[in-house]
Amino acid sequence: MKIENNFDLTNYNSYKIKAICNRAFFPKNEADFIEIFKDSGLENKVIIGGGYNIIFSKDRYEEDFIIVGESYASITLEEGNVVVCEAGASTLKLTEFALKHSLSGVEIFYDIPSSLGGAVVMNAGASGEEIKDILVKVRYLDLTDMQVKEIYKADIGYEYRNSLFQRETNQVVLKVWLQLQPGNAEDIKNKMETVKEARWAKQPKEYPNAGSVFKRPPGHYVGPMIDELQLKGYRIGGAEVSKKHGGFIINVDHATGEDIISVIKHVQSKVRERFNVDLEIEQRII
Repeated sequence: MKIENNFDLTNYNSYKIKAICNRAFFPKNEADFIEIFKDSGLENKVIIGGGYNIIFSKDRYEEDFIIVGESYASITLEEGNVVVCEAGASTLKLTEFALKHSLSGVEIFYDIPSSLGGAVVMNAGASGEEIKDILVKVRYLDLTDMQVKEIYKADIGYEYRNSLFQRETNQVVLKVWLQLQPGNAEDIKNKMETVKEARWAKQPKEYPNAGSVFKRPPGHYVGPMIDELQLKGYRIGGAEVSKKHGGFIINVDHATGEDIISVIKHVQSKVRERFNVDLEIEQRII
């Protein structure tokens, strides 16, 4: 297992916020996870995946960071078109793997930046499709007794952008099993490209961002509310509400986490005042 001191986290968060942590651990197998957590659990530790859905609120962290990424990212195929992914595998690599094997069911994730661990924790999805739709089971480390366990989808308590793993943070996702279906490679590739083109057309991919900032509140859509309030382009420091899609905040000029959080609070305040709606943040503030 690789361990780095005074590690620069700038390239491990998609907002590209500059931050440094005391130590960074890069686990390669289940034994590494057990070694990291065996003495003090989550105390003074932060777990991140690809850094796609997080906001760093500080420029220096005394906590140790466990980075579940490329060092723990194998993808394999089992009988019955079941794909097994370690938690650090990216959704991009998953979709490319599925295409290679002419398997359908994950095309929608082609251009959603996420690790599989993060996707399972938050029930990632788009256009009415969610990771839970194809999930079979999850293997995880239970930090309460340091045992590796498995749980089936029915027992994970999935909701919109929420799950048991999001509510109970003492469980670390290690591996996921996904049920895919045989398909035509050309059709699968076409859907992947269509998904990508649609996202690039409406999302601010040209600036560092962490995707949709807010969960969709019942009975409302975030983008139109922000449009009506004329908040597109609202800026604090280097952080700005995207002019392309109001549901995104972008780093236009060396934004800090404080800049981004300040923009979020302003948007929440204006939406509450005008629509009497409390916007819930989809992203994780660290």
